[in-house]
Amino acid sequence: MEHVFDRLSPEEKKRAEALGEEYISFLTEAKTEREAVEYFLKHLEGAGFVEGDSEKGFLNYKDKFLACWRQGERPLKEGLKIIVSHIDTPRLDLKLHPLFEEMDLAFLKTHYYGGIKKYHWVAIPLALHGIVVKKNGEKVKIVIGEEEKDPLFTICDLLPHLARKKQEEKKLGEAILAENLNLLIGGIPLEKSPKGKKEEKERVKKKILQLFKERYGIEEEDFTSAEIYAVPAGKARWVGLDKAFIGGYGQDDRICAFTSFKALLTTEKPKYPNLVIFMDREEIGSEGNTSAKSRIFEGLIYELLKKAKIDPTPDNFFEVMMRTKALSADVTAGIDPIYIEVHDKLNDAKLGYGVVITRYTGHGGKYMANEAHAEYVAYLRNIFEKNNVVYQIASMGKVDEGGGGTVSKYFASYGMDIVDIGPPLLSMHSTFEIAHIGDLYTTFKAFEAFLKS
Repeated sequence: MEHVFDRLSPEEKKRAEALGEEYISFLTEAKTEREAVEYFLKHLEGAGFVEGDSEKGFLNYKDKFLACWRQGERPLKEGLKIIVSHIDTPRLDLKLHPLFEEMDLAFLKTHYYGGIKKYHWVAIPLALHGIVVKKNGEKVKIVIGEEEKDPLFTICDLLPHLARKKQEEKKLGEAILAENLNLLIGGIPLEKSPKGKKEEKERVKKKILQLFKERYGIEEEDFTSAEIYAVPAGKARWVGLDKAFIGGYGQDDRICAFTSFKALLTTEKPKYPNLVIFMDREEIGSEGNTSAKSRIFEGLIYELLKKAKIDPTPDNFFEVMMRTKALSADVTAGIDPIYIEVHDKLNDAKLGYGVVITRYTGHGGKYMANEAHAEYVAYLRNIFEKNNVVYQIASMGKVDEGGGGTVSKYFASYGMDIVDIGPPLLSMHSTFEIAHIGDLYTTFKAFEAFLKS
């Protein structure tokens, strides 16, 4: 294998850096699935895509599922080129009744979402992102902690002087309890009532509620119809003296969402109809009506069939699906030399060596996995080599060290060929994931070559 930077021309290296700058802005701006959809919609409309249009359109479902398409030279009946990624990420969700006070300190209770290491989330700067929906249907957008003058939030950790029995003698996964992931949000009490009145309780909590009311027009009961997440505060950044890496929250899987979106915009005259999809809920097993397990994808294809004047019968649906080729655009684990004992050096992915074709996922004996057929992997190898895409073919870790899954198995059930493809990351599912700039660029090139072919 060759390093990406041994294969790139000077001009391509400049394009890679420019792509990295744009990607850093995207990561900084889009920290939730709703914010990712908002970002994409803004750029879709600027590129001339029209909601519901038959030639160059998109479908936005509940601001958490977005599909964008462009018709090709060949008719829909001959199949599509699909790239699907997910835009949800591990985080801390506020509970339904989050606000409480203890010893004149106010906190927000959280419930973690997706696979996290709980110790990553203590004693770091956190921001609040999300929406509150009032009883009358009004939506209030919340973003606190990203501007220089904004206050931040944090989850306090126990000092080492008192942590020996409480934390240090426990297993790593048990040292920080989920119920202790409470955000510190306030510590100034509401002014006392006039003399003669009974002493008020929970004055700090009442002060926080007063501030929410004054600044956002929301009441305590409105938290029950809110989606507010605690996410790492601050911007994504270049990492390394040579700017080899990009560090930031949510790169699993927004790095694939970003690169597939860019590939769609640059592929103006594809051979086959292009469909790029951004889905929700992958991190919790693809549950819910905006996920890969929902029927929303089927409904979308039926609508595209109608627009193409094809009778949307099950026969026609499955005929198109069996002629469709797809990529499950998702990241994989890069080899971390500090933890080499969990990796298979011969078969795992290396940072800086290009986009990764992951032929199968799952765990143990390939349980819960989609495995791409050899013919389809060969088909992609041919496309990438014709388009000078630097790529590697890899698995993820030693066989019995763990494993994971993606959305590919749900799409494979329709009869299409599909394989997982994306860049390798370090510190995956942490609050500051790491990607190599060369892998970002080759992922974009791979998606572009696939959509054009």
